[in-house]
Amino acid sequence: MSNDTSYQPPRVWQWEGESGGQFASINRPIAGATHERELPIGKHPLQLYSLGTPNGVKVTILLEELLAQGHGGAEYDAWLIRIGDGDQFGSGFVDINPNSKIPALVDHSVVEHRGEAPLRVFESGSILLYLAEKFGAFLPSDIRARTEVMNWLFWQMGSAPFVGGGFGHFYAYAPEKQEYPINRYAMETKRQLDVLDRQLANHEFIAGSEYSIADMAIFPWYGGLVINNQYDAAEFLSVHEYTNVQRWAEQLAARPGVRRGRMVNRTFGEPSEQLLERHDASDFETRTQDKLTETI
Repeated sequence: MSNDTSYQPPRVWQWEGESGGQFASINRPIAGATHERELPIGKHPLQLYSLGTPNGVKVTILLEELLAQGHGGAEYDAWLIRIGDGDQFGSGFVDINPNSKIPALVDHSVVEHRGEAPLRVFESGSILLYLAEKFGAFLPSDIRARTEVMNWLFWQMGSAPFVGGGFGHFYAYAPEKQEYPINRYAMETKRQLDVLDRQLANHEFIAGSEYSIADMAIFPWYGGLVINNQYDAAEFLSVHEYTNVQRWAEQLAARPGVRRGRMVNRTFGEPSEQLLERHDASDFETRTQDKLTETI
């Protein structure tokens, strides 16, 4: 009799239902809608459907930074998509993003100006690039500077899944702790933090001397690790070692646009920092959860 207790994959994998973990009830091996649900549409041309996770925060930071620069056309409605409840599998959301992931954006301004159907934009990196190009902001026009921003934007898109779906899942969300995957993804997460630390040793911002969509993409993930104790893993990852990342993250966290962007569609933390939906700039003063609780 063998004493080998390691997992032996079958010749053909089959889905046997929920596999455990915090998000087990919404994970499945097929795409498409599970229920009919139309999405609400607000008063602004830009309609965002999202949640205050790192990927969602990227976009709300950019929108708030655009508004801070005076781009009035960047006014937007932000609707809450509760992924734990499966809102992302509603038919209306799937029509915008067939991959059923937040954030998703619809630009209705093309209807007004071109007589076309509203334009859908999904994947956070694509949304950042679309908005930066639409408003001519936070993306340099010089070919070298622009390419460097794009280098780091795509670095983030390829790297963060190792942090979230890898380290974060096995360290914080998996139903049981397993040494191999935690070690594997902790090593990769620290390597990525070291990549950033070396880059920021000689640059004020990620792509050079100018604040850009690369910073906005990277901050919610890696800034979250070094200053917000994301996954409750700051001590485990020894984030104090990455002094340049800490300097950069604290600098960004102090920006008003970043502070506001982090509040939008947020469902956790201090009630005063949770703005479940955003439809007007005044909502930050009147519609946070602490204010709404006071009026009940």
